[in-house]
Amino acid sequence: MTRQEYIHLLADREALRRIIADIPADDIITGGSFRSRLEEVEHEIASNQVDDRVPARARLTFRGKPVIANHGIFAEFGMKATNAFTDVVAKVAAALSGPLGSAGRVPNRDQHQLLITSTAIGSFGFELEEHRSDQLPFSEDSPTAEALKLTTSLLESTLGTDDELADAAAATDPRALAAVRAFLGTLADNEAFCAVEFQGKAWRFPDAGAVRTSLARISQDNLREDESLLDGEFQGVLPKRRTFEFKLAADESVIAGKVGPEIADPDAINRHLHESISIKVMTTQVGSGRPRYTLLREPQWRDAQP
Repeated sequence: MTRQEYIHLLADREALRRIIADIPADDIITGGSFRSRLEEVEHEIASNQVDDRVPARARLTFRGKPVIANHGIFAEFGMKATNAFTDVVAKVAAALSGPLGSAGRVPNRDQHQLLITSTAIGSFGFELEEHRSDQLPFSEDSPTAEALKLTTSLLESTLGTDDELADAAAATDPRALAAVRAFLGTLADNEAFCAVEFQGKAWRFPDAGAVRTSLARISQDNLREDESLLDGEFQGVLPKRRTFEFKLAADESVIAGKVGPEIADPDAINRHLHESISIKVMTTQVGSGRPRYTLLREPQWRDAQP
């Protein structure tokens, strides 16, 4: 249970104890009813572990044409833009545990929902908080918290260097990237821009023109992602960092890349170093910058073939 739920139970317990103390001893029915409720509350307190983690919270605010001075924001735009942003977060969070697929249901989407808990004071936007339907080990950040961090970093990278955008895009599922394009498209179509605050860090588009620049840089014409087969041999894998080096058969150059989430045990690749093999990778390239590689699945090793 959350800390707030625990506090409420403690308050209920104290209130019930005071009520029971004031009930006459000969009022057996009333006393029995309140004592029964007290037992239920004490059982809940004893049988549930308190989750002391603070839910991930973010602040999403808007400026531009849909914002009318200091008076308000067009409701249709506000809801559409906020929904597009939360869609990005849900898809980024879901992709942390595996590829999403090009279409269909987003896995465990209900676990990555954001709640609107308040309007943003001093701006036009919303205070957002993760919906914690399941408890995680206390030492872990939630996927939603990680997704908020990655989403903010990706938005920031769209106005950074080609290398910064390529690094961020290579770490983002293609379906989540499409959701980012949809969010930026909603802003651009309405001549709006936004700011995001998360974990004490604030980042914002300076104006609507910056949103259009961002959308152009993340477009499929400028940010290209292609699946391809590469022939060569693995030189090594760092399983904790989930990175690999691979020597290409064509020119013996060595490339480095990330091991994708579909591969459960990256260290297994180290048992097959220097074996000639074909690997399937996602190549991400921004403009004419250096390509990034993500290993999509574990190769079919020769000793495993029938």
